[in-house]
Amino acid sequence: MNIRSLTRGDGVVIGAAVLLFIASFLNFYESSFSTGVNAWDLLGVVMSIHLAGVIAAALIVTARALPQPRKVVGLDLGQLGVALSVFAAWTGLWYLLGDGSAGSGLILGFIAALILAGAAVATPVVPALKAALIGAPKPQTPQPYGGQPGIPGQGYGYPAGQQPYGTQGQPQPYGSQAGQPAAAAAARQSGPAQGGPSQGGAAPAGDFSPFWFAVPVARPLFGEDGSPSPIAELAPGTWYLAVEQRGPGLVAQTQDGRRGVLQDTSGIQRG
Repeated sequence: MNIRSLTRGDGVVIGAAVLLFIASFLNFYESSFSTGVNAWDLLGVVMSIHLAGVIAAALIVTARALPQPRKVVGLDLGQLGVALSVFAAWTGLWYLLGDGSAGSGLILGFIAALILAGAAVATPVVPALKAALIGAPKPQTPQPYGGQPGIPGQGYGYPAGQQPYGTQGQPQPYGSQAGQPAAAAAARQSGPAQGGPSQGGAAPAGDFSPFWFAVPVARPLFGEDGSPSPIAELAPGTWYLAVEQRGPGLVAQTQDGRRGVLQDTSGIQRG
C-alpha cells in the first residue's frame, strides 16, 4: 500500500470517520424517556450510521492506497465506499427529522456523515481535494540508484546528485548525457556521421540515458507485458527513475523495484 497516493479529500474522509466514531458515544436523544442513550444502545442506529460511515471511509482509503483496484460484487472498493457513505448520511438525516429531541450524538453524527459523504463524492472532481495529502520527503544521506557512496544529499528518488537535465539549465533531447552540449546530442539523434552507414535518421536505443522525473498528478503505471490493469500508481511529489523509452511512454522504476510503463508523460518534471 502506498499512503503517498492519498489525497486531501481522503484526509477529510478519515477525519470525518473519526468524528463519527466519537459521536457514537454521545447522547443520541435528549428526552425524558431516553436519557443517557447513545448509538451503541440502538443496534440499528450504530450499524446504519456510525459503523456504515467508518467502513465507508476504510474502503475509500484502502482503494486509494492499493496499487491495483480491487472489486467486490462487481464494484470497485472506492465506489462501494462512496455509496455506503451516502447511505450513512441519508440515514442520519431521517433520524434527525424523526420523533424525539435530537441529542448531541445524533447532531454531531449527522454532520460527520454529511462531511464524509461530501468529501467522498467531491474528491474526484475538485482539484483542491485531489492534491497529495503527504508530500514526499527528500532523502539526505542514502545512496541513490546507480549513484556513488559517500556523496551527501543523494537517495533513491532524489536527483540532486545528477547534473541538471541539459547544459546550464537548458533542456536536451532524449539520448543526451550530462555535460554534453545540446547540439551534439541533437546531432547524434539526427543520424550517424557522414560516411557512416545510414540508419534512416533514427537514434539507436542505446542512446537513452536514465533520468529522474516526477509526475504532476497521480498516474497509473502499467505492466511491461501490455496488461490493461495498472501495477502501481505514481504519486506527485515523489521522484522516479526512467530506465527506458517505450514509444511515447517511459519505462519507470518505483522505490520497491517494480517496473512498468508510464503511458502519459505530459507535464512531467525532469530532475
